[in-house]
Amino acid sequence: MAGKSFFIDTTKCTACRGCQIACKQWNQNPGTKTTQRGTYQNPADLSASTFKLVRYSEEIDKGGEPKWYFFPDQCRHCLYPPCKMVADQKVQGAVILDSKTRAVIFNPAVKVSPEDFKEIRAICPFDIPRYNEKLGSMAKCTMCFDRVSEGMLPACVKACPTGAMNFGDRDVIRKMAENRLDEVKNEHRKASLIYPEAIRVIFLVKDDPEKYHQFAARQNETGGKRMMAQKQPLHPVTSRLKIS
Repeated sequence: MAGKSFFIDTTKCTACRGCQIACKQWNQNPGTKTTQRGTYQNPADLSASTFKLVRYSEEIDKGGEPKWYFFPDQCRHCLYPPCKMVADQKVQGAVILDSKTRAVIFNPAVKVSPEDFKEIRAICPFDIPRYNEKLGSMAKCTMCFDRVSEGMLPACVKACPTGAMNFGDRDVIRKMAENRLDEVKNEHRKASLIYPEAIRVIFLVKDDPEKYHQFAARQNETGGKRMMAQKQPLHPVTSRLKIS
């Protein structure tokens, strides 16, 4: 399928949070006031003003040494997004597809009731949608479709200093991800790509996905099945939205 994709190589992520800050800056989203919770992760979760979040997970290995897992969480931009399928039944135009990138975009100009939002969020296998109570609309990563349409990289990819974040034409990115997986498997037997056939944000992890984040590869009963099995065509529209 045409369009764009991300490849996020978590083995190269140092949790510098450059991607997280760049996302905030480009989208002109405010900082989030937080408190110390015994973790380096900050803020605590995604929100209507935090589209990208580097999640921190720690475990102690058999030798008693700490082991870190970093996961730059964001919308996966599913090829057949369950959120759009539900939203189309509730509020037409709330979720659209960008014609150039095939990004899944929440239209900030369309109002969504809290009740409808709960159903849309519940269908997402990765628990991504967030609600802006002030505006009465939904929010999440836009794939920086406005930047990409002008020939620029998404802000998070541009800011990444280690090569963990990659972006481009989907076929090129999938090949890049598969080649990198072959390399990583030489050292980490459990290394895998998370749903490369079904989503546009392909993560490479070197261990079990659940060690990184509860929803790293989690599928709820209905949303996951729709994401993996749905083959009906979704018609993109040319997006002229201003995301702020």
